[in-house]
Amino acid sequence: MMDRRSLKSPVTLGVVLIVLVVVLAVVWIVGSFLGFFADKSKSNETVFWAFLATGIVLLAGILAGVIAYLTLTIKAVRLNQRQSNFIDAVTHELKSPIASLKLYLQTMSRREVDQQQRDDFHRIMLEDVERLDSLINHLLDVARVDRGGNSKSQERFRLDDLLRQCATTVCVRYRLPEETVSVQAPSLWVQSQLVQMEILFRNLIDNAVKYGGSPPLVLVNVESKGEDQLLVTITDNGAGIPPNQRRKVFRRFVRLGNELERSTPGTGLGLHLVRNITKSLGASIAVIDRGETEPDGVTGTKFEVKFKGIVAPSD
Repeated sequence: MMDRRSLKSPVTLGVVLIVLVVVLAVVWIVGSFLGFFADKSKSNETVFWAFLATGIVLLAGILAGVIAYLTLTIKAVRLNQRQSNFIDAVTHELKSPIASLKLYLQTMSRREVDQQQRDDFHRIMLEDVERLDSLINHLLDVARVDRGGNSKSQERFRLDDLLRQCATTVCVRYRLPEETVSVQAPSLWVQSQLVQMEILFRNLIDNAVKYGGSPPLVLVNVESKGEDQLLVTITDNGAGIPPNQRRKVFRRFVRLGNELERSTPGTGLGLHLVRNITKSLGASIAVIDRGETEPDGVTGTKFEVKFKGIVAPSD
């Protein structure tokens, strides 16, 4: 995989080519004008303007091609870097529980352990298996959503129940108390794609818990905006996301920082999955820094998901 130094060569080459094209254009145009003024015959004037127009068009085409090459090369290198980070993350997420399982199985096979130790080993191994299962399901979710494989059938369900279920699932996964994620939502029936909505909110709450403060505190709030519009916000107490990174976090494989230096688990696919699902549901999502809208000293990130036309009549 390419590293960040790989950007140096295409950028340098692109800049050199652009400078050479500009210098060539200036020298050619100046030389053409000098030749024209040295010989101002009418026949030469027609030829001069024809050559000048043709040359300018060709040089503009070359310059555009060089810029396009430079842009595409930089995008390709950055995608390669994100894929490298993704492989690092998945490798770590796979190797850690596998190594743990191997260690405990070897320990149990090589010597006798008492019942208390055996129970502890079984509990830890079950956690490792659940971690692997969660990672595999996450990758499968991304694959299904990316290729449009999820069912488009609409179901009627209570949004507040779904949000509390997602909050409980995340708290159980990270062994956190239930009050870590607070859900403030009225009893509300909606008509939408249940599976996609569950994946959407589970990933947003999971992301808020992972990148929240110490300890994390997450607030999930539902507001009605008019007769057929809903606003669901997921707010955490973490460090926040820099303004220049807020659009990037929805790209595939993107995780802020160096993959080998971080302690937070993940693959860089969760928010990419969230963005694709919001699009498929006809919703929109925005990222807001709490420090920009709340009193001084408050930190954290707020994700706002806006839905339209999903509210269903209550019983």
